[in-house]
Amino acid sequence: MLGQYLPILFLLVLAFLFAALSFMASRLLAPRSPNHRKAAPYECGIIPGRETPERFPVRFFLVAMIFIVFDIEIIFFYPWAIAHDGLGLFGLFALLIFSAAVFESFVYLIGNGALEWGPVRRTREAVSSHRTSSSTIRRAGVREVGLEGRDQIRSGEQAA
Repeated sequence: MLGQYLPILFLLVLAFLFAALSFMASRLLAPRSPNHRKAAPYECGIIPGRETPERFPVRFFLVAMIFIVFDIEIIFFYPWAIAHDGLGLFGLFALLIFSAAVFESFVYLIGNGALEWGPVRRTREAVSSHRTSSSTIRRAGVREVGLEGRDQIRSGEQAA
């Protein structure tokens, strides 16, 4: 009985030996000439001139989660499509429960803005009565539009 698993065990040992020997051979035979260019990040041939100004958006990962969810669903659908006659009503209910769970996760991801790639929506804030037009309207010449919160100084302003 144990003899039927012997080819699988042999294949696993062979795969492990191949991986270990590959790592040892590359460690021993590879030329080494480290420099700062090899240590720098490589992004499709573009040399990065500066760090990114903001973190990578979470929406990208939400879209990736949608792809993973649908890949898992396809992996589940394929065996069911092959053997749906033999599974009968039980297989149909299992498929419907799984589809409901997948749809629920899809609704969750869409609700969290997984497919909203445009500008961030601004929520309306309640305006208090003590605010006046002089305190809320941005006057021309005070600052450049779009630079609020940044440490950039206009050429005519003096640093305090």
